[in-house]
Amino acid sequence: MRDEQLAAFFGRDDAAIAADPAIADAHEALLQALERGSVRAAVRGDDGTWRVVPWVKRAILAGFRHAPVVPYPNGDHPPFFDKASYPLRRLDLADRVRVVPGGTSIRRGAFVAPGVVVMPPAYVNVGAWVDEGTMVDSHALVGSCAQVGEGVHLSAGAQIGGVLEPVNKSPVVIEDHVFVGALCGVFEGFVVRERAVLAAGVVLTSATTVYDLVHGVERRGEVPAGAVVVPGSRPASGEFARQRGLTVAAPMIVKYRDARTDAATALEAALR
Repeated sequence: MRDEQLAAFFGRDDAAIAADPAIADAHEALLQALERGSVRAAVRGDDGTWRVVPWVKRAILAGFRHAPVVPYPNGDHPPFFDKASYPLRRLDLADRVRVVPGGTSIRRGAFVAPGVVVMPPAYVNVGAWVDEGTMVDSHALVGSCAQVGEGVHLSAGAQIGGVLEPVNKSPVVIEDHVFVGALCGVFEGFVVRERAVLAAGVVLTSATTVYDLVHGVERRGEVPAGAVVVPGSRPASGEFARQRGLTVAAPMIVKYRDARTDAATALEAALR
């Protein structure tokens, strides 16, 4: 089934999809298209705007709705129980993806490009896109439909959230050559533009205000290209908070990436 046929098949309402006897074949064709990268959950327009592809997310959801939970063998250990439609993806040497032993899982329907390194344990969910040369470090998550660009470093414990529902909601996007520090979290459709640096512990959501100290502006939903973001805080509002010296998290852009910043993040290249 060609990509345009998949779009037509899964562009219908859920009842029509469920009643179609070709649903199993269409689902397998969907997984193959996602894995080879010919379809994806979001695309970047010429103007730089990321646009969700609703039929792809609707198709992924259909796979969950119309499949039973089955046991998956696990050697001498107790089996796993998950949807029959989304087993783990089996890679081989020809895929040129380096998956280090130790408990990593990559689900079917995830695009993982040649040159990607996945350290254990990590998890890449269905619909995710992980482009060439990216490092997914230990305990990192690439959530459902998250879009991670080329040459990205996701440090240990980084959480790139999934956005599967609603189908018209754009997923989290990490553009090319971004450095995501340890224990960072990026959620709810937030976009981190190319070459940005997130220091350890930065958390970004759709409701987060990012304070750009360089340009003196407040930003929401997006970190600009090359920005260096660090955790910060600001006083909490109200007399109760003032009396107790309480603060709330306030990530801050303290500079924009330069040669010195590039040198500080260059170590990842040696690890490949």
